[in-house]
Amino acid sequence: MSVQYDTIVIGAGIAGCCAAFALQQKGQKVLLVDRSGMAATGGSGAAGAFVSPKIGKGGPLQALTNEAFVYAKDFYKEYFPDYFHQTGVIRIPKDAEDAEKFSVYEQYNDTNYQWLTPAELQALGIKEEHSSFLFEEAGVCDAPELCNAILKQIPFKQFDVQELQYDGTYWSLLTPHSSLLTKKVVLSLGYENTLFDMRYMGVRGTWGSRGDYYSNLKLDVSMHKSISVSANVDGIIKLGATHVKAKEPCMVCDGRPLKSLEEKAAQMVDTSDFRLKETFCGMRSGSKDYFPLVGRVVDVPYMAEHHPNVFRGAKPALKHLKNMFVLNGLGGRGFVFAPLMAQWLAELIVDGKEMDKRVDPDRLFLKWARKVGVRSEE
Repeated sequence: MSVQYDTIVIGAGIAGCCAAFALQQKGQKVLLVDRSGMAATGGSGAAGAFVSPKIGKGGPLQALTNEAFVYAKDFYKEYFPDYFHQTGVIRIPKDAEDAEKFSVYEQYNDTNYQWLTPAELQALGIKEEHSSFLFEEAGVCDAPELCNAILKQIPFKQFDVQELQYDGTYWSLLTPHSSLLTKKVVLSLGYENTLFDMRYMGVRGTWGSRGDYYSNLKLDVSMHKSISVSANVDGIIKLGATHVKAKEPCMVCDGRPLKSLEEKAAQMVDTSDFRLKETFCGMRSGSKDYFPLVGRVVDVPYMAEHHPNVFRGAKPALKHLKNMFVLNGLGGRGFVFAPLMAQWLAELIVDGKEMDKRVDPDRLFLKWARKVGVRSEE
């Protein structure tokens, strides 16, 4: 028995959930697939899920992040308001040296903000000696709850996709009980991928941890310093960070993934009544250049066979896997990037709109191929 779809999205983190939602909004018959029975069991589930602007000295990544922020906050307010809390987010300098940079960052703040003095911060219950930025329109999502709310609106099947085959018209996914046929596939696999050669995208994992704590502390605003501390929402305060890049993160954490978060949080707010409710840990996927990966997938074996000079610096036209797409590499800002990146991908798939070059994975292929060629010559 075979069931046919317009697009199947593999991976039910925030990237995959938003991709499936955006495609369905455009009238596609969509199926979302994940090896887990729930959405966001990995990096997305462990996310602090802050939706806030990026600060800095400007540049393409900051501009893209802040464009995505504006889109994301409006998206969540319109479609999933129960899972997005517009608490405002305070960006606090890490130290005195960082505080001096904030006056430089100010001219690049292109979203609504205000300065808060140390006295104003202390009035909010925040221990801080440096003035900080408050972004009042920013907020925090309930990460797994939000993903599962999206999941409830999308047809879903649980199984681990081991192989994809293309017959010239359809991609087929073999399930334990049937085969699924789809015209197009979107890969939102996080940091793990065994289906195709996508090494050129340079996806890498960074371990993130989050703890949810019962507390009666009156904390009406969320904040980020070196870690994130959420506002108190229904008696729960969340501590989170993307902080371990080791291959064996559990060894680094030594069984206490929240130890450093708790220590840093205690320097920011009164944690004396915090009582741990639940711990979340997972690997978040990012790209080499920190920009998302959204678009078509290069057929690496074909390029190697038919254009071997690409590994010696040649720049031939790229051949892509037919009707194969990716939405991945959102890093620690997955809940900021996902809605807009999903919309752009849906416009590419359904409308044929050209992908924004800042996020198109093609940007990475030629440089990667040249590096591979140099290593092989050595």
